[in-house]
Amino acid sequence: MTRRSGSADLPLHGGRVPRWLADRMTRLGALMAEAIVREYGRDEFLRRLAHPFWFQSFGAVMGMDWHSSGITTSVIGALKRGLAPLSGELGIHVCGGRGKHSRATPGELVAIGEKVGFDGAALAGASRLVAKVDSAAVQDGFDLYLHGFVVSDDGHWVVVQQGMNGERRQARRYHWLSQNLKSFVDDPHAAVDGPGQGRIVNLADHRAQASRLAQIELLRTLGPDGIAREMAQIEGMAAPVQSPTDGPLQLGLLPHLVMPDHHDVRASDVVTRRLHGALAAAAENGPRDFTELLQVPGVGARTVRALAMVAEVVHGAPCRFSDPARFSLAHGGKDRHPFPVPTRVYDHTIGVLKSAVENARLGRDEQLAALRRLDEQARRLERHARGPSVEQYIAEECLRSHEYGGRSVFGWEPPATGPIGQKKAS
Repeated sequence: MTRRSGSADLPLHGGRVPRWLADRMTRLGALMAEAIVREYGRDEFLRRLAHPFWFQSFGAVMGMDWHSSGITTSVIGALKRGLAPLSGELGIHVCGGRGKHSRATPGELVAIGEKVGFDGAALAGASRLVAKVDSAAVQDGFDLYLHGFVVSDDGHWVVVQQGMNGERRQARRYHWLSQNLKSFVDDPHAAVDGPGQGRIVNLADHRAQASRLAQIELLRTLGPDGIAREMAQIEGMAAPVQSPTDGPLQLGLLPHLVMPDHHDVRASDVVTRRLHGALAAAAENGPRDFTELLQVPGVGARTVRALAMVAEVVHGAPCRFSDPARFSLAHGGKDRHPFPVPTRVYDHTIGVLKSAVENARLGRDEQLAALRRLDEQARRLERHARGPSVEQYIAEECLRSHEYGGRSVFGWEPPATGPIGQKKAS
C-alpha cells in the first residue's frame, strides 16, 4: 500500500458506546487483528490501520455507527483493550486514545520501549511531532482531541488521530505510517480523512518547503515581536481578491473518503454486487466448506453471512473498501442503523473466529483457511450473483431482529408483529 493523503466527511457524533457493544467490539477486534497478523504479519496490520477506507469498514463490521466520527474513538479503544493481553505474543501495542489518554502516549511508549527493546523516547518524540504537524502545520479548522499510536516490537508504527470542528459538526481523521516516512514536515501523511473545507494551510505539503524556509528566516531576522507587528499590520488591510490557484496550499487530489450526513444505510452507500457475492458465497459454499466452523453451537446461515463480511475485512484488497456501509450489514449498528445489533449472531461470529484463531495458535490453520476461501468465493461469485436489494435485506433483518437478539441504545427489540419464518437462521 502506497502513502496517500486525502480527505473525507465524518459527521461529528456524541454519545458513548454501551458496555454490551464495547465488550463485543473488544473481543471481535482483537480476534480479527490476530488473524491478520498471523496471516500477513504485523506490518500489514499497521498498513491497514493507515488506510482510511479499511479503518472505517473495520469499525462498521464491529457494529459501530458506519459513517460517524465515533468509529475512530471506539476502534482505537477496542484495540487497546483487546490487544493488551496479546501484546507479548503478537508484538503489537496500542497507546493513547481520547483526551487525557492521548496525553499519556509518550509515557506509554517509553515504558513499552524499556520492556521490548525499541527506542521509546524517540517514538515519544515522534508522537509529539505528529500531533504538532496536524494541529499547527496543517491549519484546516480542526482541533485535535484523539491520538492513537499503534507500534510493533520492531519499532514500526501507525498513528490515527482526529480533530473536530464544533461549529460545523464535523471531524477529520489523520493517518500516519512510519513505513517510507523520510520527513515529518514534507508530505508525511499516509492519509487524511475529513470534510473538505476549501483552501487550507498545509505546511506539511512538500510544495510548502519554500514557505517553511522563509518562516525560519523571518523568525531569525524579525524575531517574534517583529512578526507580531507585521501580522497586525497585514490583518488591518483589506484582503485582495484572489484567483482559485492563489493563496494557501490545497490538499492534493488523492483518495477521498466521503461519509454522508444521513444515518440510515441506503442503496447508494453499498456496492450491491459485492453484497450479493458475500450472500451467495455464504449460501452456496458456506455449509459445505465450514464443517468444523459450523460445529459452534447455534451457528447457521445468518452467522455465515456475517462471517463472509468479516473475512473480507481480514483478507480483502484496499479497493474492496470503497463502500464502508456494506460492512454494517454484518452486525448492524448501536443506533438501529441499518438495523439493531443482532447480538446472538455477533456472539456466534466471535465464537467461530475465536475457535479458528485458537486452533491457528496450535498450528492447525484449517479454520482460518476456510475463512480465506469464503472471501475468495465471494469475489468470484459477485460477478454473476443475484440477491435482494439493500432495502429488502435491511427490511428482513429488522423483521427478524428479535429472533437474532436485536439490541440498540434504545433497548432490546420486541417480537415482530408481522409474520416471519419459523426456521432459525442465526
